[in-house]
Amino acid sequence: MASNPAAGDQKSSSTSAVGALLSRISQTINSGLSDRRPWSELADRSGFAKPESFSDANHRIRKNYSYFRTNYLMIVTTVLAISLLTNPLSLLLLSALLAAWLFLYIFRQASDPPIAIFGRQFSDRAVLFALIVCTVVVLFLTSVGYVLVSALMVGLAVVLVHGAFRVPEDLFLDEAEPIARVPSLLSFLAGGAPAPQPPIASRA
Repeated sequence: MASNPAAGDQKSSSTSAVGALLSRISQTINSGLSDRRPWSELADRSGFAKPESFSDANHRIRKNYSYFRTNYLMIVTTVLAISLLTNPLSLLLLSALLAAWLFLYIFRQASDPPIAIFGRQFSDRAVLFALIVCTVVVLFLTSVGYVLVSALMVGLAVVLVHGAFRVPEDLFLDEAEPIARVPSLLSFLAGGAPAPQPPIASRA
């Protein structure tokens, strides 16, 4: 049986895309972990004190976030992972949704043939619409959304409490990086500004 060169090229392209994504994730994780502060500083009992006012608590949170940003992100990620592991159905649905986005849209090339199901072909626009609908259903009509929001709220609560009660005066903050560059605590969910990525080919 003769081999299909087009199918081989598509498989090779998908494999290279997966490899590039995994490599990028690995580099991002390694780069982020290199900025991690010692956990002993994070949990130093002698460094905790009740804030004098709301303004003082806000000031501490901003300073501690600037210093412990990577540690805080790891705490939130751990809480999220534990929540998903203790809810297998939510983990399964979220994994299936992520796999659908990766292999049905993100990894697909503009030159790939349309997706065919039961002999009917679907354009990339139709696939994108279906993925968006599935995402809305999974996040808002199942327990997945509740699990994610609950875990994020718990993680943020831990971070805010620690940031408000941890006295930052003994921390060696980098003065070359002003705290004003961190306008909001919510920005740490992105783990810092992402590196510029090559443009994605437009789909019909």
